Amino acid sequence: MTSKRNIQDTQDTLHAVRLVEGLREQTAGFARAVTVRGPETPVPTCPEWSLGTLVGHVGQEHRWTARLVRERRQLAVPDPREARPGPPDEWAGWLREGAEELIGAIRETGAETVIETFFGPRPAGFWLRRMLGDTAVHHYDAAYATDSAFRIADDLAADVIGEHLGLLAEPAFQAVRPALAELRGRGERIGFRPGPGAGGEGWVVTRTPEGPRWARGPMDYMDIDVVVSGTVANLMLLVSGRVAPEDDRLTVTGDRSLLHHWLARTGL
Repeated sequence: MTSKRNIQDTQDTLHAVRLVEGLREQTAGFARAVTVRGPETPVPTCPEWSLGTLVGHVGQEHRWTARLVRERRQLAVPDPREARPGPPDEWAGWLREGAEELIGAIRETGAETVIETFFGPRPAGFWLRRMLGDTAVHHYDAAYATDSAFRIADDLAADVIGEHLGLLAEPAFQAVRPALAELRGRGERIGFRPGPGAGGEGWVVTRTPEGPRWARGPMDYMDIDVVVSGTVANLMLLVSGRVAPEDDRLTVTGDRSLLHHWLARTGL
């Protein structure tokens, strides 16, 4: 039987065609950002990585995921330090090739074809969405490290938020992230409210005794313990652990300690 949460995730997911466009857009933006600094440039939002390691990770994970989709089985997670992206003047082409390899694998397999994932059986399109989210966040990492512009369309940023919240609500994810067990609660609610032009639909997380649950849509924020307001892109960066609630691009009303407890355990 399909759970209510998984039905919600399906309804909140962009069409595969837009996910493909988004992956290409974010890979291209990432490639532009990484080419303005050398491979030893530190990446403050990924403290243990240099820019060269970050490039290796993104190109490597696209190729790893493409193989996973084609073989329809789980594979050992590769070490980004073992990736071979080549010299910096070849990074853009190498990154583009990796994204296209993944897109081709999804197209050949079929986005709706069920394959094995670390959450159990899921449509192959699960990996397209997962890689869009990871690439978008690392695009920001690269832009921040190199003082470059970061841009993402509202619909893509919204999908990254929904995908992230969906991961946190998966019981199987606790095996990977034990700290998520601390997100159980007694009905505390956290709201993420987008600014004008985003359609008025926000996200509300409820901490239940079984774990976090979430919903998206027009909501009454009066009964929510803490609400964060900002652009969709900045809310995406907040839930991904890339900006702090104190950032002047965000507005927080309500119980800040509840928000900080959540963010300390949920960043990617």
